Amino acid sequence: MTHLAVPKTYKLYIGGKFPRSESGRTYEVVARDGSFLANAAKASRKDARDAVVAARAAQPGWAGATGYNRGQVLYRIAELLEGRRAQFVLEITSTEGVTAAAAGKQVDAAIDTWVWYAGWADKYVQVAGNANAVSGPYFNISVPEPTGIVAIVAPPDSLLGLVSVVAPAIVSGNTVVVIASETAPLSAISLAEVLATSDVPGGVINILTGSAAEIAPWLASHADVNALDLTGAESLEWVDLQIAAADTLKRVRTPGDFGASLDRIVGFTETKTVWHTKSLI
Repeated sequence: MTHLAVPKTYKLYIGGKFPRSESGRTYEVVARDGSFLANAAKASRKDARDAVVAARAAQPGWAGATGYNRGQVLYRIAELLEGRRAQFVLEITSTEGVTAAAAGKQVDAAIDTWVWYAGWADKYVQVAGNANAVSGPYFNISVPEPTGIVAIVAPPDSLLGLVSVVAPAIVSGNTVVVIASETAPLSAISLAEVLATSDVPGGVINILTGSAAEIAPWLASHADVNALDLTGAESLEWVDLQIAAADTLKRVRTPGDFGASLDRIVGFTETKTVWHTKSLI
């Protein structure tokens, strides 16, 4: 008996669930040779708004977790990604047209990125914060705190690019709404399946597939989004997105390198300074 192949329809990942686009739209994901791979949901403006609502609901609880706990969660993602390595290698070779060896290096780098940022989760505060030198009978201490909700346009590198912008944003307690690569979204939704079976609370990471040119302007102008990461927006009118973000005073990161760095963590934090009187006894 011949096995009947079941083409997969990849859905969105919002609030820890996998809804279809409210618009009902999908688009075909094809291999480099033009052959059909799967259908993917094409997110709408309403889907983006729903993702922001989910991110806002999850943000206080995620920010309230200890840095150590967040680090354990990120490390758990790396563990599960390692266990599904073969699947991600296959998806990357299909959509990006690279060799299995090159795809394997990308997956390994993505796993290493989760581990690298997990290690910083309970340490970046000591590096980015400080006790300020002041003249007077009081202490003056500055500490970094999460910005809130970060909207992200992911780089076209299907897995490594996505992980490289999401991991540093959530380390400090932010939640994210990320637009995955339009041409290579399979790894993004497979990563969502990893997240759904890990310890990541629903709503901390929300993944939209479809057209970044269509969705990004709505996220850039959304009043409840606190920051905008345009690392993967080089092909878009990203200056216009900056202008839209300025209307609601968002912090913006412009297109550029997405290598692992402490700057990517601190870039989406706000500094709180506390004054405390010294005892005179």
